[in-house]
Amino acid sequence: MAVVTATAAVSLASSTAITDMARLAAIPVRGTPPVRTPAELASLMRASGLPERALQATAVWLVSGRRESDHTRAAYVRDVGWWVAWCAAVGVDAAEPPTSAADLYMAELAASGLARATIGRRVAAVSSWYTYLVREQGAATNPFDGAERPRLDTAASATRALSREQMTAVLAHAAEHETARTQALLWLMFATAGRIGSLLSARIEDLGQDRGHQVIDLTVKGGTIKRFAVPPAALAAIEHYLNERGHPETGPLFVTRTSRALGQPYAWKLVNRVARATGITHTISPHSFRHTAITIALSDGRPLHVVQDFAGHADPRTTRRYDRARNSLDRSPAYQLAASVTPEST
Repeated sequence: MAVVTATAAVSLASSTAITDMARLAAIPVRGTPPVRTPAELASLMRASGLPERALQATAVWLVSGRRESDHTRAAYVRDVGWWVAWCAAVGVDAAEPPTSAADLYMAELAASGLARATIGRRVAAVSSWYTYLVREQGAATNPFDGAERPRLDTAASATRALSREQMTAVLAHAAEHETARTQALLWLMFATAGRIGSLLSARIEDLGQDRGHQVIDLTVKGGTIKRFAVPPAALAAIEHYLNERGHPETGPLFVTRTSRALGQPYAWKLVNRVARATGITHTISPHSFRHTAITIALSDGRPLHVVQDFAGHADPRTTRRYDRARNSLDRSPAYQLAASVTPEST
């Protein structure tokens, strides 16, 4: 079955807003983002002819609502940057884009092979941006308002979790062969089921005590602060790491040798390097540690609402996704089916 790309759709629709189909086919919508910082986004917006009012509104939008954390703002900057760059490349006025441009953009994202969740996030970010611009008279309309967005599979998670035995091996390997920083980071990733952006933005002063519990306060999704218990094994790893650093009292919790905060690309490479060292051959991500912690908690019989609070899920149906994924594999009839037709060795 042929895939209808945005380029093909343009030729069928005879759009007057987008005429250079050869250019459209070559426009990247994945890979290296066109912008990474608010300043770069502002430069792109000016170059694209967006009015100064739109730039001022964007600056406020980026620090308001659910965009309080640096990680969230960076993601929104990239997502809006992709759209503005695409508009500029195909000749669409980003201040007054037609609704057809939004539909073509989503079609191009889908044709590029991006995951539906990624497409949904990009569209949601740009739609939120336009809603704010329209309110502040920085744009005429929101072209994504009412658009048919990709349907997401809410019953499953694409993240690959580790088994209890694999996670045990990863943490044991880190204790014996890795640096104190690596051991502390991996333990905190697992023990808190924290998102990597939250953990890498943590500060030393976020550590403390609450009613006899060792805790850490992390900025979670939505920009709110959530308090996590730090179990003894994780705390011991953190204290060992901070002792090596000379007992600093303030500053980023996880830093490079030059005292700069660690970045997410480093964390991705780190978890895969350690995983390979323990015999795990498939690619994982920092989110795999979160997925594994939630799955093990459910496997150990912890009530759904307790695990939901631990994971910070607003909707219990999100937590149920992990439970369904666990059960679908643990109870799979594939093993018995294979055994039923495999000849016994003699």
